[in-house]
Amino acid sequence: MCKDVEETLRITIVNIFLVLILAVSPAFSQKKKNKATEAAPETKQSTLQQTAAAGLSASASQDEEEAKGPWKALTFRLVGPYRGGRVLAVAGVVGQDNTYYFGGVAGGVWKTTDGGLNWKPIFDKQKDASPSIGALAVSESDPNIIYVGTGEACIRGNIVGGNGVYKSIDAGKTWKPVGLADTHAIGRVIVNPKNPDIAFVAALGHPFGDNEERGVFRTRDGGKTWEKVLYKDAKTGAIDITFDPSNANILFAALWQARRTPWSMDSGGPGSGLYRSADGGTTWKQIKAHGLPETILGRIGVTRSGEGRHLPLG
Repeated sequence: MCKDVEETLRITIVNIFLVLILAVSPAFSQKKKNKATEAAPETKQSTLQQTAAAGLSASASQDEEEAKGPWKALTFRLVGPYRGGRVLAVAGVVGQDNTYYFGGVAGGVWKTTDGGLNWKPIFDKQKDASPSIGALAVSESDPNIIYVGTGEACIRGNIVGGNGVYKSIDAGKTWKPVGLADTHAIGRVIVNPKNPDIAFVAALGHPFGDNEERGVFRTRDGGKTWEKVLYKDAKTGAIDITFDPSNANILFAALWQARRTPWSMDSGGPGSGLYRSADGGTTWKQIKAHGLPETILGRIGVTRSGEGRHLPLG
């Protein structure tokens, strides 16, 4: 009998000991977890402080670098006007720091003479003119002369088509159509810096189909007549053109083979390419060397550097 009691008592003690162990273990684990949790914010905060310090150091270094640059005093401000749509055509007037023009893709031509404080639409009353402005150029030698190419060349599925080139000889007060009515979309217009009667049009042509009135056109009589001086085929148009700033007889132009539908875009092909003329636009030669990619090209943008020795591509 005593042995049975002793055995029962031993089993009871063991069970009590096991219960105590099970009860203490979660509390011990929670305590360790709490300590780890308490330490984590300190580690996290330390990491954040190091990251912030590195960011501030990099920002300070960048600020110091920008403060030494030529654009340190340049700031941007909204000049309006408040209207919808995109703007692809913008031009200033040499010698008139507060006079600017811009053309909206469906809003005509606008003008400011006070640096953007006030804008006035100056193309709305032009009878039968397309409101879509793809390009705009002001003559450097005579700022009263402005050429406008209608029809945007940023060919979306719902664009407004153009109906040719318009010209003003009184700083935008009145306009006259001067041809190229079937170009439909114009990417760029440039005017010879010394002779306002000489101008070039980079015409993309019909975005939705083939047509012949596309490529680079030149006028030497102020828009009375136009010559097609650079042409590839009915599928390829011109998208950009610029003068060499040191010699207006040297020009660079970009051709773009493209086709648009309301639901798709086909950009690039064998017609796309970069061209150069050294005789005022009469003859052109395609540029295939000098590090240009040896593949089918899409849209090419050309611009000029201040010294006229380099040709950045976009």
